[in-house]
Amino acid sequence: MNQGQVRVAVVGIGEVGRGWASLCVAAGWPVALFDNQAEALEVAPAEIAGRARALVSLGRADEATAEAGIAGIKVGRSLLQACGDAQWIIEAIGEDLVAKQKLFEAFESVAPKARAITSSTGQLSVNHLVARCRRPDRVLVTHPMNPVELITLVELVPGAETDAALLEVVKGWLRALNRIPVTIRKPIQGNVAGRIAAAVWREAIDLVLKGVIEVDDLDRAVSVGPALGWAAAGPHLTHHLSAGSRNVGSFLQTQLLARRRYCGRWRRPGQRNVRSQM
Repeated sequence: MNQGQVRVAVVGIGEVGRGWASLCVAAGWPVALFDNQAEALEVAPAEIAGRARALVSLGRADEATAEAGIAGIKVGRSLLQACGDAQWIIEAIGEDLVAKQKLFEAFESVAPKARAITSSTGQLSVNHLVARCRRPDRVLVTHPMNPVELITLVELVPGAETDAALLEVVKGWLRALNRIPVTIRKPIQGNVAGRIAAAVWREAIDLVLKGVIEVDDLDRAVSVGPALGWAAAGPHLTHHLSAGSRNVGSFLQTQLLARRRYCGRWRRPGQRNVRSQM
């Protein structure tokens, strides 16, 4: 193994697990796979190889490096065989808290030397995942977006006992995979990207149900409108740039006055008043 490579074990070879594996393989990292479904495990290496080669064709990976990674794919016939010498274990099974807790408990015995054990969950709290763990300090959430190998965002959610130094190590690994990690300071249902997406979709559904717009036009209104700006800058920076030479607070006051006409007051019980934060 070359310096800079990380030995990875991916446990759970569904869509998310295959995406993670493809990404690591394309980087030339040695990857071991495990899944309790033999059929999924049997076909996974070929699909992962195909997805890694697709990254090469897109110019996102070096061909020789990816081929070396593909040649190094291993299939573990047991959890111990897959994870025993891994530095980074990526859990990617379904969103079942009890199943994940049992799996993380098993990692303690089969992979005592693993540097990091991360969950791909987008719904469950890392503090609940480690309920049976003796070493919660090496566990955190690394939640990707689908397709994992194509979308660069990864949400990092450390637990109450996650080692702060480990968080930086995992960030470094993700950056080596050309990911963009963002740190969520405390666990929250749905993480951040999921909550933003849910809020937008909720409003989109409401507009369609009220007869304001057809579904296709609504999708176009988002995809070729605000989505383009958000992709480049995000909502906060977009408003900051829109303010130009004006004070951002003054600009937002103007926006609030206009938007109250169709959004009502931007305040709900238990929420902060937006104006008071300016």
